[in-house]
Amino acid sequence: MEVKEKKELKKFIKELEGIRGRHTELVSVYIPAGYELIKIIQHLQEEQGTASNIKDKTTRTHVIDSLERMIRHLRLFKKTPANGLAAFAGNVSEREGQSNIQVWSIEPPKPMKTRTYRCDQTFQLDLLKEMMDHDEVFGLIVVDKREGNIGFLKGNSIIESANFHSNVPGKTTKGGQCIDFDSIVQLKNSQIKISDVKKGDLLKSYNFFTKEFEFSECLDRWDVKKNEAFLIKTSDNEILASKDHLFFLSNGETKATEDLGIGDCLLNENAEEIKVDSIELKKGDFSLVDISVKNQNFIANCVLVHNSQARYARIRELAAKDFFNKIASAANKEFLEVKTKLKGILVGGPGHTKNEFVDGSYLNQELKDKVIAVQDLSYTGEFGLQELVEKSKDILAEEAITEEKDIMNKFLDMLSKDTGKAAYGEKEVEEALKLGAVETILISEEFDDKKSEEFEKKAENTGAVVRLISTETREGVQLKDLGGIAAILRFAIV
Repeated sequence: MEVKEKKELKKFIKELEGIRGRHTELVSVYIPAGYELIKIIQHLQEEQGTASNIKDKTTRTHVIDSLERMIRHLRLFKKTPANGLAAFAGNVSEREGQSNIQVWSIEPPKPMKTRTYRCDQTFQLDLLKEMMDHDEVFGLIVVDKREGNIGFLKGNSIIESANFHSNVPGKTTKGGQCIDFDSIVQLKNSQIKISDVKKGDLLKSYNFFTKEFEFSECLDRWDVKKNEAFLIKTSDNEILASKDHLFFLSNGETKATEDLGIGDCLLNENAEEIKVDSIELKKGDFSLVDISVKNQNFIANCVLVHNSQARYARIRELAAKDFFNKIASAANKEFLEVKTKLKGILVGGPGHTKNEFVDGSYLNQELKDKVIAVQDLSYTGEFGLQELVEKSKDILAEEAITEEKDIMNKFLDMLSKDTGKAAYGEKEVEEALKLGAVETILISEEFDDKKSEEFEKKAENTGAVVRLISTETREGVQLKDLGGIAAILRFAIV
């Protein structure tokens, strides 16, 4: 978007933002590029008939009159402008009971794709605002240990580009995964009760990499008391275990006791498939034992079972790292492809997981430096992306202002140090442009439109960057006071 177009659009939006209707009497109409005007006019005539049903007399009159003024205005156009048209009409009188119906229209700087008709207390300006911001892209990352989402914020549009679901097991607590005191485990040269196992004992265990049984060291053990346990029976064996004890299934997955179902296939002491025949929840006082084995599994009552949660937590940690690397790899690819347009990255998620992701060495450092906010969210997925943007609105607004302040501060710093690489005022900037010395030209939004267009063309011919500066900051007001135009130079002019 050219500086002049952006300036005109911003001024147009600002004027309409300041208008408030007493009721839902302000009319907004968006006409898509290529759409027939006559169809819009016919629709508005129909809406006049509908408006006659509005109960409040004043509101009814204002809406009907606004639609009439809108229709007359649209008849002035021979056809829909190339990019479509945004038109607005309403009563702007500040006195109760008086009417002053005004109508405005503007051809959008980009093709309009949306057809809209709406009556409200404010004009609907979001589509025009979105067009102003389309060149600004923010990266979005929502993550916890269950799900990850990557997307972009372009203007007001949230676009999800990738989503992931993890294989990270759920949390349990140390000492939670335990089996009955009397369960029989296999050592290298004997079979004993698990209650008699000591640290350093070698237990029969399965190596999932070599697909062979071997003997693995017991690293630790804990005695645990529970008031409930599940009795699992197969055709040949039975085992009493806590609800969160993990069992290996024949398909390579693991399941907690409470999630097992009749027909699930476990593995026996020969790594052969055995089906669960029944599962029964028992209440009472149970003495159970939890152990940690180097190979992460052992044989109990001829069934292959997982070892302690202490070891399981490390597995969970590794799975989380793999998941974070997967998300980061996709984010690196997506965001680096648009890095010249990427203004910042927003990261969010429930709990502490998002901080682990940001603080870890997962994202490319160039992208990590672009993280401008980390937000605590209630959701992941599509809702999470929306919540992330909603919670970052103040930061996004500040980011746009900060960019203006930074470029202005750069100019003011050069000016104060008398480096010869700063110029201001129409005559000085024009002379610098003739010499091809201008790197960036700064134009206040209050600067004359016609002159602004002339300077923009001269800047384009010399390869200078044009920046439109608002008067919403102290630095922007300073530019206005300096004549509304200034430049950062490539080299000093003697």
